[in-house]
Amino acid sequence: MKQGMRRTRLLKSIGVNALAWLLSLLLLAPLLLILINSLKDSTAASDMNLALPVSPQWSNYAVVAEKGKLGVTFLNSLCYSVASVLLCTLLSAMASYVLSRNRRKLHRFLYLFIVLGIAMPVNFVTLMTVMQSVRLMNTRTGIILLYTATQTPFNVFLIHSFVSRIPEDIDEAAIIDGASPAGLFVKIVLPLLKPVLVTVMVLTFLNTWNEFVMPLYFLDSSEKWPMTLAVYNFFGMYFKDWNLVCADIVMTSAPVILVYLLGQKYIVSGMTAGAVKG
Repeated sequence: MKQGMRRTRLLKSIGVNALAWLLSLLLLAPLLLILINSLKDSTAASDMNLALPVSPQWSNYAVVAEKGKLGVTFLNSLCYSVASVLLCTLLSAMASYVLSRNRRKLHRFLYLFIVLGIAMPVNFVTLMTVMQSVRLMNTRTGIILLYTATQTPFNVFLIHSFVSRIPEDIDEAAIIDGASPAGLFVKIVLPLLKPVLVTVMVLTFLNTWNEFVMPLYFLDSSEKWPMTLAVYNFFGMYFKDWNLVCADIVMTSAPVILVYLLGQKYIVSGMTAGAVKG
């Protein structure tokens, strides 16, 4: 009887793993297609197949970096992403802590009002008018603030659920020991929020780096474009050279893939830690 149950479990495990491998291969196929064709010449890449290149053309990446101005756009994307991550994480943590510790109706309303931003669509016409009135159109500061504003609702939702499971006795003990409100938040609360803060930082970085629509609307100068707009512009100029287009996509996606691979365990742990903490 036990032997039969073990065989059943083994077969189920093999089936689940085989299905997971199959789905992984299906999802990785487009990435593999782009990577392989980025190493071909223009004629071979026009077929867009998975055939390996006869002679890898590593020079494609050098051509893309030069003609696509990836150095400048990479620094722009890095600046926007890092600044948005730091600003959004700090503001979301502060707001979540205050709204979680206060049980008044006003604070509950403010929390629901902020979280409502997750589902509300962006009105670009009104937003453009506001950006023009405060003179933040076509500025790096403006795009960083926009990124921060759009990412804050989900981050507040995520951190708030984590903070609510931290016992308030910790706050009271710190205050009795003479901690100031700022010291309580920085020295006591923030270290306890490390799992969810790392999750928020990784997700904010990925979403900001991949953002395309907002820079398209609010950045007119090509010198301030992030890498996503550089790919769009490069495709418009070299749409016949699929090898160069694929190389451009690979170079633009590499930082995102690297950050995701390094931070995937923190994403899972941060999402689940708040549910079991208490």
